[in-house]
Amino acid sequence: MKILMAASEATPLAKTGGLADVVHALSKELVGLNHDVAIVLPYYDSIRQRVMNHVELVQSFPVYLSWRSEICQVYKTEIDGILYYLLGNYQYFGRENFYGYHDDHERFAFFSLAIRILLKEIDFKPDIIHCHDWQVGMLPVLIREQNQHDPFFQDIRFIMTIHNPAFQGLGDPKILGDYYSLDRRLFDEGKVRFKGVLSTLKSGIIYADKITTVSMTHANELMTKEEGQGLETIMELRKSDFVGILNGIDYTEFNPAKDEAIPYNYNKVTVLKGKEENKKALYQKLHLRNNGKPLFGLVSRLTWQKGLDILLEAAHVILNAGANLVILGSGEAVYEQQFEKIRQEHPDQMALYIGYHESLAHEIYAASDIFLMPSLFEPCGIGQMIALRYGALPLVRMTGGLKDTVIPYTLDNREVANGFGFYQYDGSALKDTISWALQCFQNPSLIRVLRRNAMSANNNWKKSAEQYVSLYLSAKEK
Repeated sequence: MKILMAASEATPLAKTGGLADVVHALSKELVGLNHDVAIVLPYYDSIRQRVMNHVELVQSFPVYLSWRSEICQVYKTEIDGILYYLLGNYQYFGRENFYGYHDDHERFAFFSLAIRILLKEIDFKPDIIHCHDWQVGMLPVLIREQNQHDPFFQDIRFIMTIHNPAFQGLGDPKILGDYYSLDRRLFDEGKVRFKGVLSTLKSGIIYADKITTVSMTHANELMTKEEGQGLETIMELRKSDFVGILNGIDYTEFNPAKDEAIPYNYNKVTVLKGKEENKKALYQKLHLRNNGKPLFGLVSRLTWQKGLDILLEAAHVILNAGANLVILGSGEAVYEQQFEKIRQEHPDQMALYIGYHESLAHEIYAASDIFLMPSLFEPCGIGQMIALRYGALPLVRMTGGLKDTVIPYTLDNREVANGFGFYQYDGSALKDTISWALQCFQNPSLIRVLRRNAMSANNNWKKSAEQYVSLYLSAKEK
């Protein structure tokens, strides 16, 4: 099959979160299954600065957003057998960040309109256009409404994947005509209307042939009023075409036995020595004191979704026990400042790196005994899968993909348990679970079993990619 991935980010070129990892890793696995895969991204300024000499300008064309016209430059490069098409316009994408601007709707309208033109310009007719999140939610609407009689587009099928339902692409309904040249009736009929405004995410859900989200549990959660982010009635409408497919991780990139980013390589047999050596190196690097207690690690965006408010409450349980805490991430200033305040109170036990540092992230996974993910919600989560791979026992709230991948230890399940978990979202539940984990670490034989279980978990992309292929085929049969 020919498959086009339409997304706002994909590693290794553009990344703010797990979406980027998913788009690239799934594409790479599909190429390994002998499918023809291309990824189309905005040509952000950060990409331009990194790969200027490694991309080829193949053509340019005008893109009309109703009455206004902007030029799109098309660049091409190949990574891991995947063709990357980078759609450039400096006015829209020559900025410091990917998102967070007042004209984001216009920027990604340009991107979606340019993708439609690109397909004909490069003569790439995909069997499947796989759209990821709100930024490209209008692409199936455009083609279904405006190109339904064009033979080039008639047999193309659309998959819409919801990575984070909290971001719904909400905007003024005037956008329909002003950017997309679409009729207001689509809003009046309710096809693209959500919460009284336009939603590009809902639009993609309604117009796609199949809809996915990134874990089985999260698919069930989106059908409920409590956790559906308002999407539950829409998902109920499309439930026969809606499935949860768990993300995976790249086992080549994340492999403690061969990872060049960590000081000491190890496997299931040598994990105890590996943890000791990597912890020693990390403590030396971050100027931390080793009290012989567990190391708790967190690699995350520092945002409300990630359960940081209750972690602020619970951090003292870790530090008062003499254990260590290392946090890597950036995000909302309130969390950055509050964690820095705690770090200043415990400078020889806690380290905080504001920003993202790829090799340091690997070092934290390799050194950590316990990996924290107390998320309010977590559609899939990748951090816990990486942690399992590195023998760092995840301590998670049992939601979304965390529930699908982590089996909490409960006294009578040591042969299958691979971490620690809690259900109720509050500081007391997290504190109790941290205390339980600290107690368990006083039993070395138990921890050896739990680490073995963690490192035996299979979360690579092969199984997930095969499920996507089956989904693509079922969409083609519609």
